[in-house]
Amino acid sequence: MNMAGAYKDCTLCPRECRADREAGEKGYCGMEGEVRAARAALHMWEEPCISGERGSGAVFFSGCSLRCIYCQNREIALGERGRKISAERLTEIFLSLQHQGAANLNLVTAAHFVPQVIEALNRAREEGFCLPVVYNSGGYEKTETLRMLEGYVDVYLPDYKYAEPELAAAFSNAPDYPWTAAAAIEEMLRQTGPCVFDENGYIRRGTIVRHLILPGHTRNSVKAIGFLLKTFGTDLHISILKQYTPVWKFERYPELNRTVTGREYEKVLKAALELGLQNGYFQEGETAKESFIPAFDYEGILSDPPL
Repeated sequence: MNMAGAYKDCTLCPRECRADREAGEKGYCGMEGEVRAARAALHMWEEPCISGERGSGAVFFSGCSLRCIYCQNREIALGERGRKISAERLTEIFLSLQHQGAANLNLVTAAHFVPQVIEALNRAREEGFCLPVVYNSGGYEKTETLRMLEGYVDVYLPDYKYAEPELAAAFSNAPDYPWTAAAAIEEMLRQTGPCVFDENGYIRRGTIVRHLILPGHTRNSVKAIGFLLKTFGTDLHISILKQYTPVWKFERYPELNRTVTGREYEKVLKAALELGLQNGYFQEGETAKESFIPAFDYEGILSDPPL
């Protein structure tokens, strides 16, 4: 895929909406051609090997090509929050996060801005940027776009949300999600290989797949984890999340109006272990709280914090 004119007839994501984002038309992602972001700060709530004690330098981009109906970050996923920034400013943000001591650079939902991200990374490298780059995604990615990122991304952190096309259609308008995300994960693993960690436990290279348990849908979870283990084995790590937070009310899907029960979580964990899960992460304690949702207040976007 040629980056020149990538927004003219946009096919960066699997939706292939062909919007002329270059001319200001919004794509399925809700974004025009200019980068929008809502937060750039040290983030402590990722997996231990990503956040650790130093924090992950997370840049939360606006817009999303998946747009799940239950999305916790919906105010930025739908493009309701976010400030326009140039590729030059994006470079400054990357360097600022490094100066703040971030363990890595964490690009959150960046697929629809890949050309500017690559431009900013090239400029940042020229100015001494050297952090591992984490590509944090919903998993609904186009392999051609991922190949553009080869040599730029060290760690892929995708979701694998659905093994059941019916759920993917109902909750994310993406019945092709199971196989599209599987192909994306295969490409991610090709680029990174198995996980590699440094002496302090921080990940330096590899792919970690997240799966969020949805209330009332443990069957989907068991299928998803089973598929990942059967298809990719121990080359990737799997992070099983119970942090689903009901921030919207649904009449059609009332099960989404509650959190995941302890019984549901234990059922999925038990199945994962029986399926052979060896490398991965579980969540302990109370995670389904709105306080775990970042404040999209433009911190670090328009100006750098004092050092």
